[in-house]
Amino acid sequence: MLAFKKSKARPGQRARETQEESGEEGNDSPINIASSKAKNKAKRAKAKSKLSFGGGDEEGDEPETFQLKKSSLSRKLTLGIHPANALPDTLDQATIGARSNGAPVYDAAYLSELKASMQSTRPPMPDHEVYDVDVSMDTEDRAIVSLDTPAPSGGVSIPTQSYIQTAKEKRERLRAVGPEQDYISLAITTRTDTYQGPHPESRLVREEDELGEGDDEYAQYTSAQERIALGKKSRKIEASKRKDAMQEMIADADEEDEETIEWEREQLRRGGLDPFARADAVPEKQVYKPAPIPPPTNLPELGPAIERLAQSLAALKTSHASNTNAVASFSEEEEQLDTRETELRDMVAQAETKRSWFAEFKEWMESVATFLDEKYPELERLESEHIFILKERSGMITRRRKEDDEDDLSVVFGSPAQREPPPDEFDELGRDVPRADPAALRKVRRVARVARRHRRQSRNAVSEADWEEEGYSTDSSLPPSDAQDYRAAIQRITTGGEELLSDVAAAEFKDPSLGLAKWFGEWRSRYGDSYTGAWGGLGLVGAWEFWVRLELLGWDPLDSCDNLDDFSWYSSLHEYSQSSYDEDENAESSEPPPDGDLVSAMISTAVVPRLCKMLESGGFDPYSDHDVRRIIDVAEQVEASIGSDHHKFLMILKSVHSVFENATIAAETLLSPFLRFNRPQFDPEAIAARNRLLTKASKLFDVMLRWRKFTGDKLGTGQVCVRLIKNYVLPIARSGWEVGGEEKTRQMVAALPQDLAASVNL
Repeated sequence: MLAFKKSKARPGQRARETQEESGEEGNDSPINIASSKAKNKAKRAKAKSKLSFGGGDEEGDEPETFQLKKSSLSRKLTLGIHPANALPDTLDQATIGARSNGAPVYDAAYLSELKASMQSTRPPMPDHEVYDVDVSMDTEDRAIVSLDTPAPSGGVSIPTQSYIQTAKEKRERLRAVGPEQDYISLAITTRTDTYQGPHPESRLVREEDELGEGDDEYAQYTSAQERIALGKKSRKIEASKRKDAMQEMIADADEEDEETIEWEREQLRRGGLDPFARADAVPEKQVYKPAPIPPPTNLPELGPAIERLAQSLAALKTSHASNTNAVASFSEEEEQLDTRETELRDMVAQAETKRSWFAEFKEWMESVATFLDEKYPELERLESEHIFILKERSGMITRRRKEDDEDDLSVVFGSPAQREPPPDEFDELGRDVPRADPAALRKVRRVARVARRHRRQSRNAVSEADWEEEGYSTDSSLPPSDAQDYRAAIQRITTGGEELLSDVAAAEFKDPSLGLAKWFGEWRSRYGDSYTGAWGGLGLVGAWEFWVRLELLGWDPLDSCDNLDDFSWYSSLHEYSQSSYDEDENAESSEPPPDGDLVSAMISTAVVPRLCKMLESGGFDPYSDHDVRRIIDVAEQVEASIGSDHHKFLMILKSVHSVFENATIAAETLLSPFLRFNRPQFDPEAIAARNRLLTKASKLFDVMLRWRKFTGDKLGTGQVCVRLIKNYVLPIARSGWEVGGEEKTRQMVAALPQDLAASVNL
């Protein structure tokens, strides 16, 4: 039984290069010595001619003999043997022969020949042949194979008992030592004393661990393993190596490929240059060939020639006419192109002018936007302060009117107990203010009310009839001190609006007619289509709104007699809207402005929202006949400007209606606890108090009827009048129906329209 040791894996390219370099540095192992000798011999053989038939190298080695290799089929044909009758080289290619009659041949000679041709062991390698390191076995393995088993030159080698025992002992020794494994073990851990790399638990082998670092792979290019020769002998050896390397490079350059040489010759032959042509070649003798004589032709006649000339002339005339027409059309087209070029140049110039103008306009508008961003917060603060002052003034008047009504209701129905005690009052030093008796407070308020009526009588020359109609004066005036504070606050707001532009030096920012009107008017006159398409008029209104609100700051439409057309912004916008149209003799036929009436747009944008906020904040007194007349005048101006169906006009109507409705609800709320208590006591002042209450209600009723006469019954003002009579007037009048209550109630019902009067049951 033969025992073979598994050979090691064939080293890779990097390992072989590393092994060669290490051999050159002085490794004395037999394998390295044999490998270096084999490679040096191969290099020397390559430097020589391919067809070298003798001669040895300088070292005295045996000369290599050139042998011409032939295929098996060629050798058999040379010997005269038919390929079909030739014996195969190996047993794998052999087939059982057959006689001419088809029977197989199994004689002893044939079987002996087959046995002799089958090789069971590898023949020993001659010493003079080149030793191949890549396919060689280990020295120790060859020693095991050759130990006690001298293989005969022919025949099968049978190992002896001692050889088998030696192989087993070596296997046990290697197993104990831990030989290098050429496989991946299935064991989870492997105990070994050698370095296993950065990850010893992993069974995967990295390329760096197997082949080494990259410096070894590219050492021949980076000179990483070169050594500096210091001694004389070593420098001589290095010079000899460089010389041998240059000779090898020269020999490689001198090598010629037969296919390349043949291709070059073929290219030269195609180009007409044959460097291999014979110099003594005789050129072929040229034979004279005379030029052929053309056949004779007839002489031309005059008739056909004239006809051809006439045809040519007609063709020329036609071509001339077409060319003339083409020239004329080209000239006309050239003129059109010149005209078009002029137009395009004009358009380009206009576009450039337009671009530059709009760039300046944009820059100016950005400066306006910066100005408005800085000034708008201060303007809004002043407007909020004005609204707060109006609310405070309205609250003072409403509170005093409520206290007067509570005093009169207490006299008529009795004083109901308060559900919650009033909060404690403290003075400036934090001390409790003693509470006065309600009866004493009513007496004090009554005296103050009489004093105010006397002052109004002496100031306004009130007639005796009005004096006797006590209660018709709703007492909406402030005390002298409060009135003076109110006027000072309004003056402070007006002064703040004037000082808002005190730091502005440019006149175009102080007066929008010098800035906004100039730029937008120029835009409208120069680029009307762009102005109309971009709604330039509305843009002007949006930019002009700041100056309009600044001029309206501190304006109370109910106290002052100023109308909307008295403001400067009204006339400026009206002039701007009509500036682009000439005055015609027939004004009725003039067309409206392209961007509409900017005055109405400004009223709906800036004036109406400001007016509605003032009305809802207490600027309108529902008991004042003067206020209702003024609000009707202002509403008529707005209606004439924007129309009665405009939603901004309806906003004014809703604001006034909400004031009347809130006043009616407040009267009902005030009367409700007294009706639930209803314990009247005898008091001589009860009749006068009832008359004052009914007179105040009658005045509120008259004011609402006047407003309903202007607006109609759009928002249900008539229903508010009916509600006031049912829920407030009738309960008070029935407490003294015979002493004036019936008369007052019937007067109010008679003033109602018939459809509304029918809903009141007396």
